[in-house]
Amino acid sequence: MKNLRASRAVLGLSLAIITILMLVLAFGCSTTPPATPTATAIPSPVPTATPTPPRNVVLIGWDAAERSQVKESLSQGKLPNLQKLSSEGTMVAIDMLRTTDTASGWTQILTGYEPEVTGVFANDRTNSIPKGFTVFERLEQYFGPQNFVTVAVISKKGNMESDPGKPYYYTKDSMDVFINGLEEDDNVVSKTLELLGQYKDKPFFFFVHFAAVDNAGHQYAEGSQQYKDAFISYDTHTGMIVQKLKELNLYDRTLVYVTADHGFDVGQKNHHDAPYVFLATNDPLVMRRGLREDIAPTILDRFGLDLSKINPPLDGHPLTKPYQLPLW
Repeated sequence: MKNLRASRAVLGLSLAIITILMLVLAFGCSTTPPATPTATAIPSPVPTATPTPPRNVVLIGWDAAERSQVKESLSQGKLPNLQKLSSEGTMVAIDMLRTTDTASGWTQILTGYEPEVTGVFANDRTNSIPKGFTVFERLEQYFGPQNFVTVAVISKKGNMESDPGKPYYYTKDSMDVFINGLEEDDNVVSKTLELLGQYKDKPFFFFVHFAAVDNAGHQYAEGSQQYKDAFISYDTHTGMIVQKLKELNLYDRTLVYVTADHGFDVGQKNHHDAPYVFLATNDPLVMRRGLREDIAPTILDRFGLDLSKINPPLDGHPLTKPYQLPLW
């Protein structure tokens, strides 16, 4: 009996020792250390590609093109060239908070500043834009006059003058070509096509100004058949410029912007309170509506200029970036 008990004790002890050895082998002698909790890895942000700057920009001015009439003409299929251009980019509303006339309008568009900076408040209250403040001059300085071409071909003489004390007195001296007073839009487009051919081998910025709608509005009133027909003329001439760019193999490297300095008072022969216009473009980066002074920063930004280094700071903001107007 004693021998049986002893045998059972030995067997029990052996089983216990075997169990302990198995546990040691399973856990205590593992060569892999226990996992240590770690924070979840955060993926690095994917770098945003820098937009490729255009080789050229053409800014086409549809003087006095009231936004509502542009919409109506587009809906009727009367502006096929503007429609095609915007289908490659976009069309947005442009509003204005200041005087709705030619001198102040184009000055804001071509500088990005309010009149307190430029001194151009209205047709009857103008000064010369300070040296270096226009898109033309900033681009000449940025690229170097020998590397870049700036051209203005303008229908009007009045309110777009380059005489002493007038808006473009200083500006013209820094440009390759400044022509105003061509009057008929046929003359404007003819000279523009000639100059595009002449300067095709260098990067350029062209400002092309048409005035048929403004002339028709003052003579026959907004909404008249003559006023409406003038929009068709604007569109035809714009199409001729785009076609020339294509013939010169420049269009794929050129951004085209079409806008207006002011609209027209409904049914009237004036534009005392006409703040609603537009911007149509083949630029796919334009993302929001804006103000008249936002157009210059948009062009400068697309050419690659660092707007934060411009002094005095621009009043406008690029239409290619989000921006919310301050409440105060």
